[in-house]
Amino acid sequence: MLQQTSGGGGGGSIMALNVFKFCTFLRALGSIMIFLVVGVIGLTYYVIVVQNYGPALFNGGVDSFVAFLVLLLFHAFLVMLVWSYFSTILTDPGGVPQTWRPTTDEEEDTAAGLGINRDETQKTRFCRKCNQFKPPRSHHCSVCRRCILKMDHHCVWVVNCVGALNYKYFLLFLFYTFLETALVTVSLLHLFIAFFGDGEIDGTAGDLVATFIAFVLNLSFALSLLGFVILHISLVLANTTTIEAYEKKTDPRWRYDLGRMRNFEQVFGTDKRYWLIPAYTADDLRHMPALHGLEYPIRPNLGELQEL
Repeated sequence: MLQQTSGGGGGGSIMALNVFKFCTFLRALGSIMIFLVVGVIGLTYYVIVVQNYGPALFNGGVDSFVAFLVLLLFHAFLVMLVWSYFSTILTDPGGVPQTWRPTTDEEEDTAAGLGINRDETQKTRFCRKCNQFKPPRSHHCSVCRRCILKMDHHCVWVVNCVGALNYKYFLLFLFYTFLETALVTVSLLHLFIAFFGDGEIDGTAGDLVATFIAFVLNLSFALSLLGFVILHISLVLANTTTIEAYEKKTDPRWRYDLGRMRNFEQVFGTDKRYWLIPAYTADDLRHMPALHGLEYPIRPNLGELQEL
């Protein structure tokens, strides 16, 4: 139990306790969010496949064609959504190795000789909570209780930090979830409109309630995810994380901006065949900055001189 022995010390202790309780709450909340996601997927699957478009496959004519198209897209997006979701959950976002040390004085002198200027953002950083040095672009996560490479944020929906090694998977999860929820919203729109009409609607009261809830949930997710997708696309093209976007604020020349294509490839890899799936080629994994030297190329010169 905390005791306030002095004005400043007691206040700091109470604040530390509150932060600890909040982080503990976020860890517990994450497990609940997984069940919530699975529940929404289950409800949506029942409404789309079992209740509506599955039976419509046997109606013949245009109804069968529309039902087939909806079910094909629905299952394709669902597979990619689930694959991306669990890839984000199960992939380590990238921790700082215990053996990592900042650049030596000799390397600093070499960089200076090459005309590479190291400003305040590149000076040695030390994490007192982890009791170790922090590489560039890493931040300490109070929920995960460790420093994360190129940390974007801690996401309770995936019960994990979003960092260097799973950022692509997180973005694909957002993308495919948006496509899935948008498809479901459009597919159930005519039924939602029918709720407010004078005609009768086929189905039991329970089925009608399930359809109504599924439509509202998917519409809400689609609208909110659209904003997140646009936000993160802009961050990727600028080679910026959510934390860095807040920190640099109005900095007109972000040091890690290598151009839109190279910024994009740094997250999604260089092989276009893998851009839309939550996986990397072996070659991309070997060249990821997070796995080699923990340094990220900067402009104007280092991006050309340093092998990723």
